[in-house]
Amino acid sequence: MQLFTVGVNHTTAPLAIREHIAFNNERLSDALRELASENVAEVAILSTCNRTEIYVKSETPELIIDWLAQYHKVDYAKIQPYMYTLRDEAAVKHAFRVASGLDSMVLGEPQILGQFKQAVKIAENAGTLGTLLNKLFQRTFTVAKEVRTHTDIGASSISMSAAAVKLAQRIFGNINQQKVLFIGAGEMIELCADHFAKQKPLAMTVANRTLERGLELANKIGGHAILLSDLPEKLAEFDIVITSTASQLPIVGLGMVERAVKARKHRPIFMVDLAVPRDIEAEVAQLDDVFLYTVDDLAEVVQTGMGNRQAAANQAEAIIEVRVENFMHWLKTRNAVPTIRALRDQAEHYRKAELEKALKLLARGEDPSTVLESLSINITNKFLHHPSHALNTSKGGEHEQLEAFVRQLYLINR
Repeated sequence: MQLFTVGVNHTTAPLAIREHIAFNNERLSDALRELASENVAEVAILSTCNRTEIYVKSETPELIIDWLAQYHKVDYAKIQPYMYTLRDEAAVKHAFRVASGLDSMVLGEPQILGQFKQAVKIAENAGTLGTLLNKLFQRTFTVAKEVRTHTDIGASSISMSAAAVKLAQRIFGNINQQKVLFIGAGEMIELCADHFAKQKPLAMTVANRTLERGLELANKIGGHAILLSDLPEKLAEFDIVITSTASQLPIVGLGMVERAVKARKHRPIFMVDLAVPRDIEAEVAQLDDVFLYTVDDLAEVVQTGMGNRQAAANQAEAIIEVRVENFMHWLKTRNAVPTIRALRDQAEHYRKAELEKALKLLARGEDPSTVLESLSINITNKFLHHPSHALNTSKGGEHEQLEAFVRQLYLINR
């Protein structure tokens, strides 16, 4: 079986495709176990707003896209053109680059490493990791740490959260007179809340499915908490809306926003949807007085400082090239283990057979020196029989290659 990475990301697929095949972490364990039963030896799934990638040890990677389409109930032909399949060395290099922030929309952003580690932990708990993927991910995280330690890849990096603040400032100027609503209470929303809190907006509110979790975040930023069910009545109160939940369906619909805009007497409302699948219906972007941005729309803003990070990216790529070579050496060595084991088993069989003969001769009173001489000759002949026969029966170029290989194998210098 071989190592494969099958997936899509922000460079190969638009948001409209990515959101259809994204995984909710709460259901990821079940998905991993289901895929593991589909002739897949090992599997882990990394699903973020910018990518869905399946790392597998398998002989049939083409089945992964079929399974993905069936699992998400989408047409195979709809997603297949956007998918990539990487094998062995390419898959290893890709994992190292992703964890190091080199394949992110925000070059050098650190959040992907935490997301990667969480994906691996979920796969480990689901029992779908084995020796190969465990080793790959251990090396992946080590390489990512090395890149962070020895390069400035994270310097001058602007996150999605900081980009959202910058966009809000373009629309409102100083946002200390605006009311901000955060929908959700996960890691992304918490990062956004921290960035907005530094700008000291007029008020901050967290809307969440459970009030307890919403209050926990609201207390950290000095804000208030409401339930998601309160959104239809409360949405008009807010000038800035940032949303990122794990919902599989939109939370904020067109009708809800239309009513909010009307109630606001057409005062502008700035909305950032960082969720995949999207939390806000796409049609909302067509409304007057609404400025709606998705993760893909933030790409221009997050490119700030790209020149400063490019030199560091080149250094990181050089580190990764060496580490990929090291990993592939380990993998090739591991792939040779069955052959080495079979070779040793055969040698042990020869040894036991000749030893048994020698012991019988000694028991009959034969001269020990003669028995030992015979033992050594017989073992030597058995070990050399197959390579000698191969050399004697090979011809032409095959003989030359085989002879050179035997000389290398047995360290024959002549």
